[in-house]
Amino acid sequence: MSGKRSDHTSESSPEAKGWRSELHEIIFEADTAAGKVFDCVLFACIGLSVLVVLLESIREIRLDYGWELRAAEWLFTILFTVEYMLRLLTVHRPLRYATSFFGIIDLLSIIPTYLSLVFPGTHTLIVIRALRLLRVFRVLKLARFVREATILRRALQASARKIFVFLETVLTIILIVGAMMYLIEGEKNGFTSIPVSIYWTVVTMTTVGYGDIAPQTPVGKMLASIVMILAYGIIAVPTGIVSVQLAQTQRLAVSTQACPSCAAEGHDVDAVFCKYCGAKL
Repeated sequence: MSGKRSDHTSESSPEAKGWRSELHEIIFEADTAAGKVFDCVLFACIGLSVLVVLLESIREIRLDYGWELRAAEWLFTILFTVEYMLRLLTVHRPLRYATSFFGIIDLLSIIPTYLSLVFPGTHTLIVIRALRLLRVFRVLKLARFVREATILRRALQASARKIFVFLETVLTIILIVGAMMYLIEGEKNGFTSIPVSIYWTVVTMTTVGYGDIAPQTPVGKMLASIVMILAYGIIAVPTGIVSVQLAQTQRLAVSTQACPSCAAEGHDVDAVFCKYCGAKL
């Protein structure tokens, strides 16, 4: 019993959590001048790193400045790696942050450069760093945008099962129609296999219509017409599902504060404890 008390005391002592709290305030919060400067510099580095990748994809620029661009890529990657490690270090539950949305994005933004050592060309995937700019809403204190993003996320989560059932139904229809078109049209009209016919069904049902494969028989054209008309109704279904959930989602004001334990955001403005891990805010 005394051992537990001493552990708790050591964790909550100012010496144990002082530097971590200060770093957390700078890295995760934007309430202080240091936090705002950190985030603004971070956003500038993210934008420049994405620009470097875009410029490297241009052949003329790559031939003239290829070495400089690659050096800049590695410089930004090392900086983001240090920043990611600091984020894990300053939260009380590193695994929880690492498996969160922004934690995964932070990790994915540095992995491609290291992968390029084994798989050349994969460094171009670091454009995923642009997703980290979503933090700009918190930094600029655009709480209304944070609230709307929270509402949209909750609506999508509530709609997930309905959308899954809808997609399962659509995939079943696509499989059946693809098999029917293969039977009706056959290889002589370009429907050389059921997978090819399924590809045509997907293209047709999504109203893309590349025109590389088209039915030639009257029955095939009739089936294609039914699929095209059916597509208009199918496209509207997921929109309606999400719209209903958006209307039913309660619009609560949310703060821009990040939890010091798991780094989760989207808490109510009057919240005292984190709604995800229970830590004190």
